[in-house]
Amino acid sequence: MSTFADLAAAAYCPRKLYYRRRDDEFEIPETVRAKRRLAFRYSELADPDSDLASEPIAVTPTQYRANLGCLREHDAWELLAEPDRTEVLLEGKDARGIAHKVDDSVPTVSLVSAGEPPEEGVWAPQSVRAVAAAKALAWELGESIERAYVEYPTYGRVRTVELTTRKKARYREALARASSIDGPPSRIENDAKCDACEYRSRCGTKTRSLRSLL
Repeated sequence: MSTFADLAAAAYCPRKLYYRRRDDEFEIPETVRAKRRLAFRYSELADPDSDLASEPIAVTPTQYRANLGCLREHDAWELLAEPDRTEVLLEGKDARGIAHKVDDSVPTVSLVSAGEPPEEGVWAPQSVRAVAAAKALAWELGESIERAYVEYPTYGRVRTVELTTRKKARYREALARASSIDGPPSRIENDAKCDACEYRSRCGTKTRSLRSLL
């Protein structure tokens, strides 16, 4: 059974998923863990007396508190600030993985990202992962779930992922990609995704520099 992380990797780059599975030694860096932990301290961080200077936030303290102020007005504030359950292992029909926050009263899940949010919505791999988590919770509870959330705690922002037909189709496509990998998938050429990939040195993907293009 694929994990939520598998599906996000398959949506990002199937070749990356191949290397991750082959090496079987992927670990979340401590810097990422530290940023994710911010998502479980919103009430503390919003306190005007809290010292944000030493926190791994990506904006100024003033902007961060303003963003948290907006979060307080969000419909999902109770889930974000005081979730019923945290770090929950969900077992769905097709995928399993960890949901960082789960609301039991109005069944919903939230995933936490250490990165930067796009201008609108969420990044495609994160959308696939959120759909996977929501569908897994729905499978466990035997009821429909229409939305999930992705948090960007270093920015104090949260985005809603509606489980639309299009997003569910992307999820199914990622499932198919993940289940079909039995060897190295085709390389991605000249793709900016390769720059930040931890497997770039071993992958063999050819990227061209600006000088080579001139």
